[in-house]
Amino acid sequence: MKAVPPIPLTPPSSISRNEGPLSRVFKGCLGTLDANCIEKLLLHCGGALERNDITLAQQIMWVLNNVASSVGDPNQRLTSWFLRALISRASRVCPSAMNMEASLGAHVARVRSISVTQLAGYVDLLPWQSFGFCASNGAICKAIGSSQRVHILDISISHCMQWPTLIDSLSKRPEGAPLVRLTVPSTRPHVPPLLSMSYEEVGHRLSNFAKSRDVPFDFRMIPFEDLPNLRDGVKFHHELLMEQLNPSVLDLRDDEALVVNCQNSVHYLPDEALGIDPCYRDEFLERIRGFHPTIVTVVDEDYDLGHASLSSRISSCFNYLWIPFDALETFLPKDSCQRLEYEADIGFKIENIIAFEGLQRTERLESGTRLVQRMKKAQFYSVPFMEDTAKEVKRLLDEHASGWGMKRDDDMLVLTWKGHNAVFATAWAPQPFQ
Repeated sequence: MKAVPPIPLTPPSSISRNEGPLSRVFKGCLGTLDANCIEKLLLHCGGALERNDITLAQQIMWVLNNVASSVGDPNQRLTSWFLRALISRASRVCPSAMNMEASLGAHVARVRSISVTQLAGYVDLLPWQSFGFCASNGAICKAIGSSQRVHILDISISHCMQWPTLIDSLSKRPEGAPLVRLTVPSTRPHVPPLLSMSYEEVGHRLSNFAKSRDVPFDFRMIPFEDLPNLRDGVKFHHELLMEQLNPSVLDLRDDEALVVNCQNSVHYLPDEALGIDPCYRDEFLERIRGFHPTIVTVVDEDYDLGHASLSSRISSCFNYLWIPFDALETFLPKDSCQRLEYEADIGFKIENIIAFEGLQRTERLESGTRLVQRMKKAQFYSVPFMEDTAKEVKRLLDEHASGWGMKRDDDMLVLTWKGHNAVFATAWAPQPFQ
């Protein structure tokens, strides 16, 4: 499990004297609280909230508050964000929990805006995103071959940080660089980190970079006013995205190799668990297949976090998101502002997973194995990563802490931390229509 030391904790005296519900929760975790004991407390708290037993939930939160620390070891830091998420959930159903929120000093995670320079540092901090960039770019270069015109439809949350490396690679092609069109939908889930500049400015910077590499380049963001059927009223991200994904709006052309790039984005589309018919996730893949792309790259975090049960989500989330907290411990001091901001972004994800339900719970991760099944059901076939791409990914990981590794699956490359799956990368092409 988590390779972090146990946390010393002196339990409140009332627990040792009382044989009520809280003492039974705490039993077996006296003296020290390791990761397993913390997880048990979180699960009992989640169970109490599911039963609307706010009194017991608040008692457990007080115990967790004695463990949590935003500047402690990885377990303490992770616990602090789980505590905030649980308080956030409790405050939605019980006004008295708001007092708990204030007295514990907990707060809701906020989305921050950062500069391009800060974003570059964010991407470089862990290989969490750059792993997918590197794997996808290798697959894209192989798939487009010597095509002279390439259209990239970038459906991601990475603010186009992937493309300078690809542009640089294309500039070195023996047959010369292709004309590259990059199309970015204007809709994006409201998740951190946000960029403090417009996408028009991002496109301008990319165009200047491409010009410096002698790569013909055209950038286009699809504005909402381009949508012919946009109706009045509030719309969710997935509804807006689907309206932007039509051939006329995208200006698809037969003489171009079409690349559809999905970096950490598919899981923001509602899955079948919400009971929406048709399932937006499957409809999205069918829509993409209908574009006849040359290649589709899908990268995402490799864990199932979409359970209907709160307790199941708490357990899965705790046993997955310890990875970035543990990895950051290896090279950043406890009071590092960069570390605190990165962890706050993970805290935003934890709060969404724990505190929200229905369409408001947008963090609906599914594992790489489940994504593979979904892609094959949508009649895509897996495109294997070439050995050169795998070697390039390994060179990237060598620049980071020794705990990072990579393993190959039949359909995936998988980023690992101390042997635990973190992020998967896949590449796909559509089966021919019958």
